[in-house]
Amino acid sequence: MTSNAIENEAAEAAEDASVVPLSGEVFGMLINLSGRRRFTSQRLVLYAVLASQGHDNAAAIAREALGLFRGAHTSLLKRSGDLPGVFCPELEEAYFGRLDGDRNIRHFMDVAERTLNAIEDKLRAAPELLAELVQGTTTLLAILNQITSVYEEQSKRHARLMRNQLRGIMTEIETIAREANMVALNARIVAARSGQAGKEFSVVAGVLSNITNEIDDLVKAALKGSAA
Repeated sequence: MTSNAIENEAAEAAEDASVVPLSGEVFGMLINLSGRRRFTSQRLVLYAVLASQGHDNAAAIAREALGLFRGAHTSLLKRSGDLPGVFCPELEEAYFGRLDGDRNIRHFMDVAERTLNAIEDKLRAAPELLAELVQGTTTLLAILNQITSVYEEQSKRHARLMRNQLRGIMTEIETIAREANMVALNARIVAARSGQAGKEFSVVAGVLSNITNEIDDLVKAALKGSAA
């Protein structure tokens, strides 16, 4: 893949990501998919080795693992459904920058495909390709671990942001509830001074006071939960 093609793909991925909202559930899916690439890459290599030794169904299992690996990578890179693609500069750097993750991952998939083809067709190049696949596993796994760490860090950052936003909203609600309590108190004073004519007004003031007390309890519970 040329440098221009990589830059275009990175730009498209970033543009796609802008329309997908992030949430804790989305981050869970992203981390799961990134972890799946680690697992399926190791499964792929293991069964490629077994296929080269003539074990039954090993090549089919290796191809299944390759399909899962490729599907997970595509889902992480391109926006689809609830998944945002490459949604932050840290991931752009990991996939298309210094870490060069996308190119290395695609190279691994290409070598794996050619290795399985050679094994199934009993080509002379099969041992050499298998050796290249096995040799590249350590480097690939290190890259996948680093990319997964980016997803995990972004998830933690998002959770912190959501907690901070929740605290801000709860503080505003708490302020409004406090002001409403003052209004209710003043209303009771006015109702008491109005005698018989102020009884209905007093009832309304009492209801308002109860509502603001309930809001206050909810705010405290929400703030306690956000600190967990």
